[in-house]
Order: sequence, then structure tokens, then C-alpha cells
Amino acid sequence: MRDTTLRITEIFHSLQGETSRLGLPTVFVRLTGCPLRCNWCDSAYAFHGGRSMELAEVLAQVAQHGARHVCVTGGEPLAQRPVHALLTRLCDAGYSVSLETSGALSVAEVDPRVSRIVDIKAPGSGEADRNLWDNLALLNAHDEIKFVLADRADYDWACTVLRERNLAQVAPVLFSPVWESLPPAQLAQWVLADRLPVRMQVQLHKILWGEQPGV
Repeated sequence: MRDTTLRITEIFHSLQGETSRLGLPTVFVRLTGCPLRCNWCDSAYAFHGGRSMELAEVLAQVAQHGARHVCVTGGEPLAQRPVHALLTRLCDAGYSVSLETSGALSVAEVDPRVSRIVDIKAPGSGEADRNLWDNLALLNAHDEIKFVLADRADYDWACTVLRERNLAQVAPVLFSPVWESLPPAQLAQWVLADRLPVRMQVQLHKILWGEQPGV
């Protein structure tokens, strides 16, 4: 793949369903491909297919929607090296840019203007051994750390990581329940009972539109 070409699954305009940008009109650029296979993945349709697009074409499609916020996601966007050029060009164009990444690949080369939303995979994902812990030393208050939790065992594990790695002092921390697996009210009760320094979140886009792609 040339440095100016990316494999894209979809580009669409919607409301941000997660993170501190929840509810903001956002253009999503979903890249194709991911080296992980999380048990609860909700974007497996992005593992294959898509189409090759030049960076200029991606930028032109983003501009058509007239939104200030852009989220680059996947799949795993960092699996395609030209994503770094895309992120920089989006920032240069004046967008407020976020990157959603699995946490299995290094974020060291991501443009510092980008807000990096980095997953820490809990055991219930089946991919906890893929966590690249070195990423934590690269994060700051401009970034966010996300745990997606399937059950009480995942929650307890996440609490241990949160405490032992002092994550609340690194970046804002998000706890999210796996859709239709862990009841959101149950996770909320645990967070409150343990007085955790985290943001509890649910997936707004799924509440509004279910698991339909491209919204």
C-alpha cells in the first residue's frame, strides 16, 4: 500500500457514541482490517473488504459533512501505516481529531494533536495478552483510556489495573459494559460502590440505532 492510500470500510456522519465527546456530531472514518479478534467485537464487518482510497479523497468526503469533529476508527486503524498521514492532514485542516485504537499497537507516532482513545483489553475479550503496556507512558490528559467489560471478573481485573498502574493520574479512564452482556446499571452500581475515579459510559449510538453499521 502506498503512503497515500488507505483501505476504508466506511465514512459516515453521526453522533459520537462514546468517550468524553459523547453526543457530538462527528464524521467517522472506519479503516478496514484488525489483527485482534475480541469476543465482543461490534465491528467485525470491518475485518475484510472495504476499498482503497487516496488521502485526498478521504479528506474530501470528510469535508462534505461539515462537522468539526472527526473520529478515525476501525478495525484497527494503526494497522495501516498511512493512517499517520491522514491524522496529520485532518489536524492541519482544523478538525478536532480522535483516534480509537485497540491498544495492541504503538501510539508513539500518532500526531500529538490527536486525542488517542486507547483500549485496555480485559480477559473477557480473549485478547488481554495483546495489551501493549508501553503505550501508557505515552499518554496524557488529552487522551483517554477505555476498558470494555463483560462481567464481574473483567471489572475486578480492571480495578486492579486501574489501581496498580495509577491510571487516573495518566489520562481520563472510561469503563464501558459489553452491549447486551453486562447490564449498564450493574456496572454503574459497582463503580459507585467502589468510588472509582472513572467515567462510566454506555454506547449512545446503539441506544439510538442498535447495531446497524454506518450510524
